[in-house]
Amino acid sequence: MNNRLTVPLYASLLSMALLTTSCGPDNPIPDSQQLSQGEGSGQGQTATGGNNEKDTGESEDQGSEVVPYQASVMVKGLNAPWEIVTVADGRMFVTERPGVIRVITDGKLEAEPLIEFKAPFNEEGEGGLLGLEADPDFESNGYLYVYHSYLDGQDIANRVLRLKVTGGKAVIDKELLTGIPGGVNHNGGRIKIGPDQLLYITTGERYEPELAQNQDSLGGKILRIGLDGSIPSDNPWPNSPVYSMGHRNAQGLAWNPDNGYLYATEHGQRNHDEINWIVAGENYGWPEVEGDDDDNGTYQAPLAHSGNNTWAPSGVAFITEGPWAGSLVAANLRGEQLLRVVLSKDGTKVEQVIPFFEDEWGRIRNVSTGEDGKLYVLTNNRDGRGSPRDGDDKLIVLTPEG
Repeated sequence: MNNRLTVPLYASLLSMALLTTSCGPDNPIPDSQQLSQGEGSGQGQTATGGNNEKDTGESEDQGSEVVPYQASVMVKGLNAPWEIVTVADGRMFVTERPGVIRVITDGKLEAEPLIEFKAPFNEEGEGGLLGLEADPDFESNGYLYVYHSYLDGQDIANRVLRLKVTGGKAVIDKELLTGIPGGVNHNGGRIKIGPDQLLYITTGERYEPELAQNQDSLGGKILRIGLDGSIPSDNPWPNSPVYSMGHRNAQGLAWNPDNGYLYATEHGQRNHDEINWIVAGENYGWPEVEGDDDDNGTYQAPLAHSGNNTWAPSGVAFITEGPWAGSLVAANLRGEQLLRVVLSKDGTKVEQVIPFFEDEWGRIRNVSTGEDGKLYVLTNNRDGRGSPRDGDDKLIVLTPEG
């Protein structure tokens, strides 16, 4: 199955009319305003917004967009946070990349961590304690799932663990998946439980691009396993956790609950960062193609990509209520912004990609949804690549206005 998508130009009919009259061979659209199909097959949408050495301009719609949320800081002083989950009793658990899960109770950061990981835990470069997810039955079983880097002899690898939470502490309960290729960079790391009650895992290719095209390697993939570590019988390849392949370094996963579609964010090599619609068993092309390169339909094309700009997208959320309902919202690291990705009604096309909060909080690692349409945003200025600001890192709450 190969569902290459033809994505419409990023513009309303009015915008298209204005561009047609004002831009031609003698008046080309500036790069900072070009939100259109690329030069290849035209299967993926090129969308600007983000940082690039040659182009840091704004997209054409950005200036007219009003942010329909009120931002407030809930917690300060986090250390390179990566993921946040909320459980039934209202507690929030936050992973910090150096190896600690922090607890937020009633909006206050607890002094004592839930757990602090020891050897063989490893934190180098982009590795460390990354993804976190709560079991759907957490209230009764106390299970959390984590993804972290560790030393396997002289090599860096990644693994998925199940934790058991009792009171205010957690212990390692079970190893679910080990030996995921790891390195100083490109460790993937996002884990999410899908509508099918299975665990999905993004992995990187640790700067060995060929791993992404090796079906037998767990690197450069999206994986799918049971909550007990078992391999689902309906995975695309027998006895393999691999769900999709050809990924460089995917770091975001989100589902549309209305149709079950899975979306992922992925880092490009220098730019051409991607928003992908993930289909079981499909190949997303890295390192054979990037963005909307013409590959004669061999690989799945992205729904949208950043062109010559750089987003460095990480966490992503599908918004189900509030002013951005029906859209994806993606956190950007180098782009230092949130992207609202407006989808078509059937969820198979991107209609707009609109940046918000540019340069306001620095690097943004994750965005997740909460009650009453709230969004929770984690900054990442203490990750070794950012410039820490007063109070960093922060948990910021976006509350819908009105």
